[in-house]
Amino acid sequence: MSCYPLKLLKLVLMKSLFTTAFIALIFVVCTSFQPDNEWTPLLDKTLSKWEIYQSFKFPEGYKGVAPKDADGNDLKPIGYNINKDHVFSVIMLDGDPVLKIDGDIYGCVFTKESFKNYDLKLKMKWGTKKYTPRLNEDKDSGVLYHSQGPCGVEYWRTWMLSQEFQVTEKGMGDYWSQASSRSDIKARKDGNNYYFDKNGTLMAFGSGTGNGNFCHAGEDAENKNGWNDIELITYGDKSIRIVNGKVVMALSNSRYMVGNEAKPLVEGKIQIQSEAAEVYYRQIEIKPINAIPAEYAAYFK
Repeated sequence: MSCYPLKLLKLVLMKSLFTTAFIALIFVVCTSFQPDNEWTPLLDKTLSKWEIYQSFKFPEGYKGVAPKDADGNDLKPIGYNINKDHVFSVIMLDGDPVLKIDGDIYGCVFTKESFKNYDLKLKMKWGTKKYTPRLNEDKDSGVLYHSQGPCGVEYWRTWMLSQEFQVTEKGMGDYWSQASSRSDIKARKDGNNYYFDKNGTLMAFGSGTGNGNFCHAGEDAENKNGWNDIELITYGDKSIRIVNGKVVMALSNSRYMVGNEAKPLVEGKIQIQSEAAEVYYRQIEIKPINAIPAEYAAYFK
């Protein structure tokens, strides 16, 4: 009996196995690849993409570096992944997970993953509760980006080194420096306050700059009676802040200081603050970008 039919059968089987393996490889590559324009949700029912940090319940009139115990010693912070008083929770609204932050303990949720060069969108609205030490002040929260290192390194002993996209009544998009971070902002001075102005003078903000840690947004774009659309676009050392469709600030030269040396601050985790006010966040999503969009380029000229 000739062996050629057997050899032919083996050849056909080998070719079939190769084809199957090749198709499987293509399937794996295609299904694991995410196009650059695809949005990735960051919020689910279990906060699986986030960790928790809590520092303290601050007393009314607090002005020090940390609250004291009865003997005058600094209190230790509550710490990581301890959700005391159930400050952070997820509720469902119209089929969407919503992050509820009660606010009575200072702290944050922060992403497990670090991000660089992205467009971040989320919605937020205020609850009704306020707590000490901000009972007589505007409700306050914030989205802190390019977050690096441990929590508790800034004045309030709570948050990471980062750049703060302020989320506060009458001040959505304000700039706050956290720890030794700095940014350059085109601004104008009105009395003792600085405001973002796309035609203003480029100034440095942050600890040690001489202009302070804070700059107001260019306008108050807050929706006072419901959900607000918040967007942060950041690429390299530049970022754009958008509130309800309006650009309220542009920042450049994001950096932090180690002694007298400036180092780039262009990537990191995302923190969302608990800061003595009840607040809700939903539809938190992110996508990578490869440049600042052309419609915002003029803000950096």
